[in-house]
Amino acid sequence: MKARQILIFLLGVFAALGVLWLVVPADGIAAGGHTVRFPNLQATLRDANETKVDVDSVLNAVEARFKMKQDTLEYYRQFFTENPDRIYLPGDDVTFFNPVFRAFEKNTLSRVIHYGDSQIELDRISQDLREALQKRFGGNGTGMFPALSNVPSASIMKTAAGGFVQYTMYGDSTTVRAGHSRYGILAQVVQLSGGGTVTLRATKNKNAREKVHSFESVTLLYGRPSGGFSVRAYSDTLKPKPVETIGESGLRKVTWHFGRPVQKAVISFKGSAEIYAVSADPKTGVQVDNIPLRGCSGTIFTRINKALMSDSMEMMDARLIILQFGGNYMPVARTTKVIEQYQEQIEAQIQYFHEVAPEAKILFIGPSDMGKSVGGRIVTWPRLPELVDSLKATALRNDAAYWDLFRMMGGENSMGQWVKHNPPYAGPDYIHFTPAGAQKVGDALSNSLLTYYDYYRLAK
Repeated sequence: MKARQILIFLLGVFAALGVLWLVVPADGIAAGGHTVRFPNLQATLRDANETKVDVDSVLNAVEARFKMKQDTLEYYRQFFTENPDRIYLPGDDVTFFNPVFRAFEKNTLSRVIHYGDSQIELDRISQDLREALQKRFGGNGTGMFPALSNVPSASIMKTAAGGFVQYTMYGDSTTVRAGHSRYGILAQVVQLSGGGTVTLRATKNKNAREKVHSFESVTLLYGRPSGGFSVRAYSDTLKPKPVETIGESGLRKVTWHFGRPVQKAVISFKGSAEIYAVSADPKTGVQVDNIPLRGCSGTIFTRINKALMSDSMEMMDARLIILQFGGNYMPVARTTKVIEQYQEQIEAQIQYFHEVAPEAKILFIGPSDMGKSVGGRIVTWPRLPELVDSLKATALRNDAAYWDLFRMMGGENSMGQWVKHNPPYAGPDYIHFTPAGAQKVGDALSNSLLTYYDYYRLAK
C-alpha cells in the first residue's frame, strides 16, 4: 500500500472517530442488553466544566482553621457554630465531652474504644488519635486486641501458639461462629483449650507513632476458666508470677505492671478458658483501642451478651466509644426506605452502648466519600450524601456526637481526587485511605476533639 493510501485510510479512521465523538450520547448506546460507551463531546464538555475537589486546598483549609485557634470565647463560639470540621453535638451542648475530659485528667487509665470497619484496619486513624491524646494526657502502648487474629497491626506485633480458636461476630458466611453470644468487648472470643502462649512485641516500624514503641502493663480479660487454670506474664523486668483460678463462669480481669516501659512480654496459659481481650497499656493516662471489624456495617453489637459487654466496659474504664460505620452498607442503600431501615438498626446499636457503658460518651463517624465508576467517570456512590445526613440525624437524636468525615475530605466526588493525589491519600479501590491519607483524617479528628478540651479548660 502506498503512503498516500495509508494517509487517506488513517484520515478516514480519524474522521469516523470524530463523528462518533460528536454524535454518541453521554449515556452510551443500548445494544443487545448492554450499553456501548464511547468518548463524546457531551462528556468532554461536562468534565471540562465540572469543578474538581482540590485536595490540598481542602486539607490546607482544615489545618488553617485549627492553627487559628485562640483562647477567646468568640473563637470558640464560631468554631461550635460555623466550623465544618467540628464534631456535631446533641442539642449543641458544648459540655458534652466534659465527663470524658475529667476522666482523662485523673491519675488513672481511661479508654477510648474505636470500633470501625476495614477503613481503620492496620491501626489507621486510631493511631493518630491515640498519639494526640497520649501526648496531651500521658500513656503508651496500643490497647486491646484478640489473643489470636490474622489481622495485622502497624503498631504492635503479636503471635500465638497453642490451643487457640477464634470466633467472630462479623465476617462472611465462611466465618466460624461460636455456639453462644459471649463474644465480648472485641466482638469476638478466642477459645483456649489445653494451654498456650501469646507473645507481644512493640513495633519496630519506623513509621509507627512514637508512643507505641513501648508499654508498661499487660491486661487480660477472660472467663469460664477450667479447674486449675493458671496464667502468668513474663518480661525482662517482671518475674513469672502465676495467677491461678478455679472454674468460675464470671468475667475476670488480671493486669501485670512492669517496673519500666518494655518492648516485649509473653503471657503463658495452662488449662482452658474463653479469652476476650489482651491489652498492652500504660499504667496511667489514655488508651485508644483500634477494633476493626472487616465487612461489618455496625449492626452486630446488640447480639453480644449484654451482661458480658457491660462488665467488660466497666472493668476497662471505657470513657469514649467511637463507632465508624456506614461504608459497607452503601451497596444495598438504593432507596430512602432502605436507608431508613439502616437508621433504625444504628439507633439500636447506640442505645445498646448507652446501656452497657453508661459512663461513656458515644461519637459516631459516618462513611468517607466512596468512588464508583459511572459512564467511565469516578463519582460518589448514589445516595451516599443521603446516608451521611441520615446517620448524623440518627446519632444526634440518640445522644451521640457526630463527625462528618465525608464533608471533611471535600464532599461529593472527593475520593477520586484523594486517589490521584501525589502521594496517594486513598487506594485504587476508591474506598480505603492510604496510611498518608488516614493520618490526615486522624489529625483532623484529633484537632476537633482537643478543641473541645481546650474550651473545657478555658471554661474552668
